[in-house]
Amino acid sequence: MKIKDNLVLIGMPASGKSTVGVILAKVMGKNFIDADIVIQNQTGKKLSEIIEEEGVDGFVEVENRINSSINAENAVISTGGSAVYGKEEMEHFRETGTIIYLQVDFETLKTRLGNIKERGVVVKKGQTLKDIYDERIPLYEKYADITIDEADKNIEDIIDEIIKRL
Repeated sequence: MKIKDNLVLIGMPASGKSTVGVILAKVMGKNFIDADIVIQNQTGKKLSEIIEEEGVDGFVEVENRINSSINAENAVISTGGSAVYGKEEMEHFRETGTIIYLQVDFETLKTRLGNIKERGVVVKKGQTLKDIYDERIPLYEKYADITIDEADKNIEDIIDEIIKRL
């Protein structure tokens, strides 16, 4: 039986998963793991380089394989926005933790994101940010144990709500 003491943050790029994750880990006395950095360390490449070399599907496979093998206890894990495309990794995260979806509306997202290519965001040929948003929302909702609506909330409010909801 795996211990379910991890908190796994999912959501769109720029929804604040890493920022919230670091502070949440401090407040709760947990370790912090940024899954994107784990991928970069294991591959020796930036996310944008993996996407460029392997293509979108290749990146999703790499992300799924590496994230499925993250064996953490008592950690806050911040995932990449595309983690929800990997069935095995999401099942692994569900078995080892509580999945928290940081929900952000599209207008806020557009303002925060800037250059999505440089951020290593998984974008299929011809896809707009709105296409990605519409495609991922049902996946985030499907995997979430807890959904935190970020509308009109600052970081402290978001963290307080997560702690209350746990």
